[in-house]
Formats: sequence, C-alpha cells, structure tokens
Amino acid sequence: MKNVVITGSTRGIGRGLAAEFLRQGCKVVICGRDPQQVDQTVAELSQAFDGAEVIGQACNVVDATQLQSLWDFAVAQFGRVDIWINNAGISITRKPLAEQSPADLERIVQTNLTAILLANQLCIREMQAQGGGQIWNMEGFGSNGATQPGMAAYGATKRAVTYLIKALQKEVKDTAVQVNALSPGIVVTDLLVNDYDQASEQWHKARKIFNILGDTVETVTPWLVEQILKTNRSGSKVAWLTTGKALCRFWMASFRKRELFAEPSSEQ
Repeated sequence: MKNVVITGSTRGIGRGLAAEFLRQGCKVVICGRDPQQVDQTVAELSQAFDGAEVIGQACNVVDATQLQSLWDFAVAQFGRVDIWINNAGISITRKPLAEQSPADLERIVQTNLTAILLANQLCIREMQAQGGGQIWNMEGFGSNGATQPGMAAYGATKRAVTYLIKALQKEVKDTAVQVNALSPGIVVTDLLVNDYDQASEQWHKARKIFNILGDTVETVTPWLVEQILKTNRSGSKVAWLTTGKALCRFWMASFRKRELFAEPSSEQ
C-alpha cells in the first residue's frame, strides 16, 4: 500500500485520516509542532492498529528546513512518499478584520498559505526526483468564493490555496506528480469551534447550521481516505459536502434533528 505523510495529524481531521490510512494497510508519518503530542499519537495509533507501520516527527510547517527534514525522515524509514497531505491549518478569533491583531494575521497567513507554498514546492521537487507522487491540499471556508463577516483572513488564505492548486496542476502537467484538492466540509473539530465565543448569539446561530451540515471526524475520514486511494490523476477533487448533499440536509432538517456538540454549556 501507500506511504503517507499528513501534516497536522496529532488531532482532528489529520489524526482521523491517519487512522483510516492505517486501517487500509498504508504506512503513515505523523506530524505536528509538539514532539510529545507526536510521540503520544504514534503510540496510541500503534496500539489501536496492532502491527501498523506508523512513525512521527515534530515539524513546524512554516519552516522549509523542517519540512525537508520531515520528507527525509519519511524516505529514510519507508523508502519514498506516495501521498503527502497538507492538512495543517489554524483559525483565529472570528471578528472583523479591523479588530484582528497584526500578529494573528501574520500567523494565519504563514500557517494556512506560506506553509502550503513551501510544502508544495518541496513535494513537487522531491516527487519529480523519485518518479511521481500525489499532493493533496486541504480546502476550507472561502475556497469556493463564499464570504462571511469575521472570516476575511481565514477565507482569503483558503481562496488562495484553491488558486495555488489550479496553478500547480498546470505546472505539473505531463509529469508523474499529481496535485489534488481535499474538501472535508464542515467537520466538528477544535478548529471549527474554538474561534467562537460559545456564550454568544453568533455561536447559537452557527451551531444550528453546523448541526445540519456538519459531521464528525469518524464519519468523514473513512470516505475521504477511500476516495484518495482510488484517485490516480492530477486535478482531482475529493469533496464530502457537495451542493446536492447540503440542499438535501436542509430539506431533511425539519424531519431529522441532529446534535453534534456534546457541550451543553455552549448554549448558555
């Protein structure tokens, strides 16, 4: 099976993807900024999937040298990298751009865009040298041009990633390197919840929408991994929450109540 590197894979969607790749018999490299969290995740996944080949290395994805070290580590252990998933990303507090701190704006651009540029540069170069491979870049809110107050910075970075994907697909044309898009939809993770004041009316309204359109990591990641492993061409997009599915969810909302959030305090 495939050798897979997943950035930002100590929790959330990244960890869910790692677990599903292991379930499918792939070899997986875990990555995160905190060495202890990386080691703990590797240990837990090794225990959950007895005999699975899972290793990990700490990496700050905004650092080109550390990204190269992560690639070299994966190749030294597994021989090559077949699939590299740029999953690492952050959100910042949801509020108007004029109220955001310059430090937070710099941080979100570095993590959600600069790091993706660096990782794609690295992977294209190294995958061309090894004879091929797949790069999957994670889309998010704003990728399709949607806009919302308080989401200017996050949405701008994701819109830029979508442009990058399309541009790189032209650059790798007629090579064995594939550049693809991964769109998990609305998944209940810390990234989704933590940028809200959960005592606010804004969160109360958003929670209603999330309960209609959202899903858990355990629901989404098995399907995403299955589709990734089926894909064998550049320019592919694996999207969980399609327009048709969203419309169906809204139609069903009056008949089927869903509750994805266990914390009752978030409605206080």
